[in-house]
Amino acid sequence: MRKTLLIVGIILLALILVIARIFARGGGKPVQAQLVSAAAPADISGFARADGPRRLAFPADFGPHPDFQTEWWYFTGNLEAKGGQHFGYQLTFFRRALLPPTDQQPRPSDWASSQVYMAHFALTDVSAARYQAFERLQRGAAGLASAQAAPFQVWLEDWSVVETAPNVYHLHAAQDNLQLDLTLTDSKGPILQGDQGYSQKGPQPGQASYYYSLTHLVSDGTVQVGQESTIVHGLSWMDHEFSTSALAKDQVGWDWFSIQLSDGSQLMVFQIRKADGSLDPFSSGTWIAQNGEIRHLSLSDFDIQALGTWKSPHSGATYPARWSVKVPQLGLDLQIEPWLADQELNVSYSYWEGAVRVQGQRLGQPVSGNGYVELTGYTGSMSGQF
Repeated sequence: MRKTLLIVGIILLALILVIARIFARGGGKPVQAQLVSAAAPADISGFARADGPRRLAFPADFGPHPDFQTEWWYFTGNLEAKGGQHFGYQLTFFRRALLPPTDQQPRPSDWASSQVYMAHFALTDVSAARYQAFERLQRGAAGLASAQAAPFQVWLEDWSVVETAPNVYHLHAAQDNLQLDLTLTDSKGPILQGDQGYSQKGPQPGQASYYYSLTHLVSDGTVQVGQESTIVHGLSWMDHEFSTSALAKDQVGWDWFSIQLSDGSQLMVFQIRKADGSLDPFSSGTWIAQNGEIRHLSLSDFDIQALGTWKSPHSGATYPARWSVKVPQLGLDLQIEPWLADQELNVSYSYWEGAVRVQGQRLGQPVSGNGYVELTGYTGSMSGQF
C-alpha cells in the first residue's frame, strides 16, 4: 500500500510540476503562446516543421500529429432558441508535446505520456448578459485525454467531440451549472486554408502551420444553465491547426475572424500585428461561397478597421470592440459587433474570444450573420512563443 501511495504521489507531483511550468512561464499570454513555451526543450530540431505545402488526407488528418510540437481543435458557434435567447460557445482542445519524437522512450506505465492536453469551455449567455469560461489540463495518457482520426474524436475527461456517423459529431461539455450537448452536421467538408492547407505566418521556413476548417457545421441540441434546459439551433465552426514555432520574433499577436453569413457563404480573415504597430504581410484569409467555391485572400485584399475599444476590468488590457471588415473584390462590406463586450477568458492567462453579430452588404444586397473573433497579444507580446 505504501509503495502504491508513493507511486501515485510521484505521478501527481510530476503532473503538478508540468502544470506549474506551463502556467508560470505563460504570464498573461494567450493559450497558444503558453503551450509553445511550456515544458519543452529549447532545441526544437527534433520536431517536424511546417516548411511547405503537404497533401492533407482525411480522415487521417482529423487526428493528432504528435511529431509537431503544438496542435489544437477549435470549436466555436452561435446558437438560437425559439424564445429568442442567443448563446455563443467555445470548446477548444490543445495538444502540447513535451519531447520531440526522437527523444521519446517507450515506458510500460499507462500513465506515461509525452503529451499534455489542455481544454477551454466557454459559454456566452446573451439574455443573462453573462459569460463563463473554464479550463482543464491533463496528461495524454490513461484515457484521460487524447485524440484519434477514425472515427474522429478528441477529449479531455468528459469534455469531448466524437464522430457518431460520417460528417456527424456529438459535442459535450459540462462544468458547474452549465451543460452543452450538440449534434454537429458538416455540410461542406474540410476547407484548406492558405496554400493547400499550408498557412504561412512569416518569411522563414517553419514560420507556418498546417490549417483547415469545417466552416458550416449545422448545430442542434441543448444548452443547460442551472436547472433550465433550452433547445437550440445554429451554426458552428471548427479550426484544426498544427505547427512547431510558427511566429516570427517581431509578431506580437493576431486578430482572427470567422464569419457565417445569411447568404450561405463564410469568411475567415486574420491580421498579424507586429511590434512596430504595422500589419504583417503574411496576414491572410479565405472566402467560401455557398456552392463551395473557395477564394484565398492576401492582406491587400481585405481591410479591417477597429471602430471602438473595450478595457477589461479583469486583465486591464484594451481590446478593439467593433470592426469594419471590407473585401472589395467580393463586394463585401461588414460591420461586426460583440454580442457581449466582456468575453475575455481569464483562466491561467487572458485573451479575448467571443461571439459576434454581423450586418452589411454583399454585392449591394443586405446580408447578416454571426461569427467568432479571437484577439491575442493584448495582455503581452507573443513574440517567440508560438
